[in-house]
Amino acid sequence: MTRHPDSLERLRAQLATFAAERDWDQFHNPKNLAMALAGEAGELVEHFQWLTFEQAANLPGTTREEVALECADVLLFLLRLCDKLDIDLAAAAEKKLRLNAKKYPVEKSRGKATKYNKL
Repeated sequence: MTRHPDSLERLRAQLATFAAERDWDQFHNPKNLAMALAGEAGELVEHFQWLTFEQAANLPGTTREEVALECADVLLFLLRLCDKLDIDLAAAAEKKLRLNAKKYPVEKSRGKATKYNKL
């Protein structure tokens, strides 16, 4: 069995406690959490809208900190969604990496941004 990274499991537990202390479980159903996750991902994307590749790769310090907090929001909502659906996020991510390794073999995909069905 795949083990959660300790930090991810600790974060999941802290988040569950945080929500429970505020009586937010009543709002944290999978639909609402998925919608909140999409909203936070949109807020993350806003920081990069209209930037060149160079600008996006070299964000000013304050923008980089804002991006870090938006990344945290995305992670927290994703983790909460997985908790509510009893999904082991670390195990699911490891499984997805294995599946992607089969879909994108190194010898066919190295240096290419081509979708697996077009390789």
